[in-house]
Amino acid sequence: MLKFLKGVVAGSGSGPNNLPYNIGEPYSSAWGSWTHSRGTSKDDGSPVSIFSLSGSNANDGHLAAGRNGVKRLRTVRHPNILSFLHSTEAETFDGSTSKVTIYIVTEPVMPLSEKIKELGLEGIQRDEYYAWGLHRIAKAVSFLNNDCKLVHGNVCLASVVVTQTLDWKLHAFDVLSEFDGNSEASTGPMLQYEWLVGAQYKPMEMSKSDWATIRKSPPWSIDSWGLGCLIYELFSGTKLSKTEELRDTASIPKMLLLSSHLKDSSSFAPVYFLVSQSLLPDYQRLLSSMPSRRLNSAKLAENSEYFQNKLVDTIHFMEILNLKDSVEKDTFFRKLPNLAEQLPRQIVLKKLLPLLASSLEFGSAAAPALTALLKMGSWLSSEEFSTKVLPTIVKLFASNDRAIRVGLLQHIDQYGESLSAQIVDEQVYPHVVTGFSDTSAVLRELTLKSMLVLAPKLSQRTISGSLLKYLSKLQVDEEPAIRTNTTILLGNIASYLNEGTRKRVLINAFTVRALRDTFSPARGAGIMALCATSSSYDVNEIATRILPNVVVLTIDPDSDVRSKAFQAVDQFLQIVKQYHEKTNAGDSTGAASGAIPLPGNALLGWASSLTHKGKPSEQTPLASANSSVPLSPVVSSASSVMDSSNIMPVRVSSSEDIADQPAPVSPSSTDGWGELENGLHEENGNEKDGWDDIEPLEEPKPSPALANIQAAQKRPVSQPKLQGTSLQAKNTVKITKNEDDDLWGSIAAPPPKSTSKPLNLKPSEKVDDDDPWAAIAAPQPTTRAKPLSAGRGRGAKPAATKLGAQRINRTSSGM
Repeated sequence: MLKFLKGVVAGSGSGPNNLPYNIGEPYSSAWGSWTHSRGTSKDDGSPVSIFSLSGSNANDGHLAAGRNGVKRLRTVRHPNILSFLHSTEAETFDGSTSKVTIYIVTEPVMPLSEKIKELGLEGIQRDEYYAWGLHRIAKAVSFLNNDCKLVHGNVCLASVVVTQTLDWKLHAFDVLSEFDGNSEASTGPMLQYEWLVGAQYKPMEMSKSDWATIRKSPPWSIDSWGLGCLIYELFSGTKLSKTEELRDTASIPKMLLLSSHLKDSSSFAPVYFLVSQSLLPDYQRLLSSMPSRRLNSAKLAENSEYFQNKLVDTIHFMEILNLKDSVEKDTFFRKLPNLAEQLPRQIVLKKLLPLLASSLEFGSAAAPALTALLKMGSWLSSEEFSTKVLPTIVKLFASNDRAIRVGLLQHIDQYGESLSAQIVDEQVYPHVVTGFSDTSAVLRELTLKSMLVLAPKLSQRTISGSLLKYLSKLQVDEEPAIRTNTTILLGNIASYLNEGTRKRVLINAFTVRALRDTFSPARGAGIMALCATSSSYDVNEIATRILPNVVVLTIDPDSDVRSKAFQAVDQFLQIVKQYHEKTNAGDSTGAASGAIPLPGNALLGWASSLTHKGKPSEQTPLASANSSVPLSPVVSSASSVMDSSNIMPVRVSSSEDIADQPAPVSPSSTDGWGELENGLHEENGNEKDGWDDIEPLEEPKPSPALANIQAAQKRPVSQPKLQGTSLQAKNTVKITKNEDDDLWGSIAAPPPKSTSKPLNLKPSEKVDDDDPWAAIAAPQPTTRAKPLSAGRGRGAKPAATKLGAQRINRTSSGM
């Protein structure tokens, strides 16, 4: 039999030199004659625990019991029993004497007595942790006694160890044996190695070697007594020296009530609050003098009121999370952040946090669990956070659960700085970017705001090749808040763009789109972004492209936009003045560069959320001082039309309230910023808007208004023979009839009162309101041209041409 056990133990290796583990420093305490040492794996350096037992010869009784313990530990598996990894037996010689040593390698654990001193818990938190640990040991003993019909024989403080996650586990199986109570023929000791058990831990029947009584008793009678010994040593803080000490119950937890008084109560009746449950009744039943009346460990684990506390309930819920429905999960995880603050911090970080991370990673936890994970993670050091929390977060970015994605983006400021640039560029951004095109406006906005944290960690290739394309589309999003925040984001991340990208992007994004947005906060954001990035522009760009667009906003309907516009004008004029002074002083460096940086601007803040749609005045259109058509991001500015040759500029009244003009449709184009031409530089044929190489687009088509103007320019204008007035005079009357400040309005020819039809126009034809030049463009002929002499009753001879206004004879037969 001994040879068989020796073969089983030594089958995993041939000696300590062949042991694939390094043996480190021993702990100060261990069960029986064993030595408990720290250890590491030679393969990957992972920590382990190594137990060793030595004897003078192979027939030593301690070695025989040790071999029994190795065999039992290898075959008995339970979550609350120490996990076996490896074992070996080695024989060494020192002169003429030999020494045999058994090695057991297990998961890394620490003696319970030393872990308690290390944690230093007190009060309610200590009781909660003890309750949780005792609950685990009670379940392990119940598994041995009730399920396996085995008797441990020596349950005490020394036979319990603690894992790195602060779980209590049972070991020391040297005395472990089958319960043979059903065998009437058995007369000898049921526990072959019971002599290893100290006398203070033996119940009365075991001390008397009354094996007949033991066999008639329940299988749990001996180990229930051992649980009582464990409880005494745990709460007294001392090692049990004799059996009589178990009668001292002063340290055993009793029901503790704290009283208080209600202030609003006239009687000031005391109100009691339960602080801790009582363990004393269960302790007394475990140590009953009659073996048959001792409390079964299974009932202790299931029914004891001492185990009904927040810590035990929380961990138990996490361990059976897959069995809970969605409502229970959602309720639990919403309460968990506040609950975690009340639990022992070490247990939360070493036990609850790994459970929570695992449940999120494998999809069993609900989205609110992410808030609890990040709150617990904030209590870790930066190194521990990177190893215990960040890997889970990175994996969650690939989740298809929209609630999980929203939670990640909402709390990105809590962990974004801990993400490395490589992880962001290669693993996080490819999943985050899907939110830019999501149908949910909230998710699009959260994705946009997350770029403030992620953009500094992205490569220039990712920014130019991907991010800016999405931002270009978001600047014409249907949600005004998203358009506004896109402009703000561009202003904040401008410093992370290379110089070439800044020159191609910023001015077009801020002036062509932001300053012409129908949403007043978006226009204000465009002004602020221009000011915040003022050092990125040279004097030529400021004078020709920025100032003309900003000056228009000084008459904006929104007072906040007007105030920001005046501040921006002052700031950019100061840059131009400094450039002028340097040029006059002969500073060639300043004259060449033209860029005069101002003091740095603070980080731009986000605009209002999507729920804020703005006041009615905030939705008023932005009108140009040079055109009656409100400017929008998809229409070229009117100033570009003014530069066309052969077309006489027409002054349009600006005395009317701009807010009364109809608001244009919000921009909805998803094309890039490259399609929008800056009218102030239209005469420069070789200048691009800077987005052609970022997002390829089709050949840009002129807007409908511009197409009508170009068509009008190509058509020949026929001069009809006039009698009393001319076609030009009629058109002039039409354009200037509403211009109150026209100096020539008092002497201009009044409009005719007759209802004669205009030449070459259909009765149903209307002037295009979107085309400011439609009033003077030649109409499209509907038939072949005929001599005007045959026209509708007018005289064949034209009237003599005179300078100045002409008075019309309203009583003539031609009218």
